[in-house]
Amino acid sequence: MNVFHVILALVTLLAMELAVTFIHRYVMHGFGWGWHRSHHEARKTPGWERNDLYALVFTAATIPLFALSSPSEPLWWIASGVTGYGLLYALLHDVLIHRRLPLKWKPSHPYMQRLMSAHYLHHAVKTREGAVSYGFLYAPPVEALRAQLRRRKKP
Repeated sequence: MNVFHVILALVTLLAMELAVTFIHRYVMHGFGWGWHRSHHEARKTPGWERNDLYALVFTAATIPLFALSSPSEPLWWIASGVTGYGLLYALLHDVLIHRRLPLKWKPSHPYMQRLMSAHYLHHAVKTREGAVSYGFLYAPPVEALRAQLRRRKKP
């Protein structure tokens, strides 16, 4: 491992936000809505939802990157960045925001609160179209998102 490898992993992790924003907006809220819809519906029971299939697909896509490389190669560090993003997403999104584990922790940091609020505003729309804030590590200002939702609700 060297500095280049660490930078490559971090840049990949940050670039994943752009990729995930695009995938969330145009795949999950597009032709992939059949899987993602479950994530916008009230949960009747704890456990898996159909939307979790996306995590399996993304994990399956990353495994070959590790398998085809070694820690001395850039591809391995790209795979590490993708995996790091996936871990952040699982911990922050599934555990903290959606409370899929029974934790009582409530974040006090303003940016964490902004992430949570932006995600809740995304879920204020229960349909395929009209949602806001498709990214996850970057959250636009909450007031801007509220204004966007108000504009969309006007006939």
